[in-house]
Amino acid sequence: MIEDSTVAKTAPADDHLLKAQLVRKIDALLKERGLKQVQAAELFGVKQPDVSKLLHGDFRQFSLERLLRFLVALGQDVEIVVKPHRESAKAPTLSVA
Repeated sequence: MIEDSTVAKTAPADDHLLKAQLVRKIDALLKERGLKQVQAAELFGVKQPDVSKLLHGDFRQFSLERLLRFLVALGQDVEIVVKPHRESAKAPTLSVA
């Protein structure tokens, strides 16, 4: 296998921040729809205590992919956009819009 040394690896802090942004979107959508944790758990295919942990900031057990699937379950289109980095002073970033 050939390794590309130019590919930057994301730091765990970057992954944690990205997950936090996704959880914030999930929380906002649940509130907007008036969904309770039990209803969200049923929609997501998880148990209510898992939703509680998620919404209280304990989301380490959830992968980025799983959080994206929760957004899809909430009727959201999820689009991943890759674009050239424009600012030379900062490192490329991961973000949720």
